[in-house]
Amino acid sequence: MTGTEREPERKTSGTTSERKVLRVLEGEAIGPPPAWMMRQAGRYLPEYRATRAEAGSFLDLCYSPDFAVEVTLQPIRRFGFDAAILFSDILVVPHALGQDVRFVEGEGPRLDPLDGRDAFARLREAGDPAVMTHLAPVFQTVTRLRAELPGETTLLGFCGAPWTVASYMIGGRGTPDLAPARALAEGDTALVDALIDRLVTVQTDYLVRQLEAGADAVQIFESHAGTLPRAVPASGGVVEPVGDVSESALPDAPAADALTRWSLQPIARMVAGVRARVPGAKIIVFARGSGLDGHARVVPETGADAVGVDWGVDLRALRARVPATTVTQGNLHPDTLIEGGAALDAAVDAVLAATAGLPHIFNLGHGITPQTPVAHVERMLARLRGQG
Repeated sequence: MTGTEREPERKTSGTTSERKVLRVLEGEAIGPPPAWMMRQAGRYLPEYRATRAEAGSFLDLCYSPDFAVEVTLQPIRRFGFDAAILFSDILVVPHALGQDVRFVEGEGPRLDPLDGRDAFARLREAGDPAVMTHLAPVFQTVTRLRAELPGETTLLGFCGAPWTVASYMIGGRGTPDLAPARALAEGDTALVDALIDRLVTVQTDYLVRQLEAGADAVQIFESHAGTLPRAVPASGGVVEPVGDVSESALPDAPAADALTRWSLQPIARMVAGVRARVPGAKIIVFARGSGLDGHARVVPETGADAVGVDWGVDLRALRARVPATTVTQGNLHPDTLIEGGAALDAAVDAVLAATAGLPHIFNLGHGITPQTPVAHVERMLARLRGQG
């Protein structure tokens, strides 16, 4: 924003008590459930494609508050979703730590691989003020979004889970089996533990600052919970602090299996660290690929307020496994949204039937894909809202 531009006026209609997603995160069952979609600001929208072309690079889109605010608001204007999620990317954190990050058109993210201790030594320390200075445009975007969103719309911030972000940093890109990250975790466990520790510390601060900037709640994306190293013993290295958090503040966890060791324990440290600075902060954890058992463990083992459910989990079976008070989110298959028609109607009805009378946020079981017809999103919402 230049000095000549007018500051956005804060919306006065609506209060936090009218933000349905927040009410569900407090444990309230609302019918029909509030809805938003992962990647709801994305390439399936013509207005997003136009803004993306104007912005230039993908990182320019993420770091420009003008562009990031615009694309975050686009699906709210078009569909009236109950939540807006900050437009950014989980890889702005390694970028802020000093790792080279770039996005190649048609191929996705590319990073200079963190393949050993020399590469780790080149990263910024967790307490380096340059890290959060680098991320300042993200916080500016959050503040502007809260001012410009309708009062009844929940604003979500987010970051990646430590293991997911570390896997990109180590591999230099996303790979189906995460072989580079898994090999390094099992071969130089102390190094990967140190990287996870740094990400826990930095991303705890990152989420706190998003909440302080105006986010109502945050989501932690563990996109690679189904692809983990073996549960090798902890290295015993120095764990970087996340704030005034004692061990007693962490949820009880069973003996460390791979999911606990690499995913749920680091996330639990983040949740406790955020709440130490923002008491009562609302946090959703999406542990994609962790299976029925893993999804059932997310809330009790991390202390999160809600579990995001991927499309591979039987939602009715999960609801039967967890206490009725557990908040769930999801889990329509993105491919069903592409298919549309009667199959889409039936899938929406199935989610509603599995969660009737229970605290639930309607979402997809993964991000919406670029080839999804806009009309199918409209049909999904009409069905959900009892209009179709």
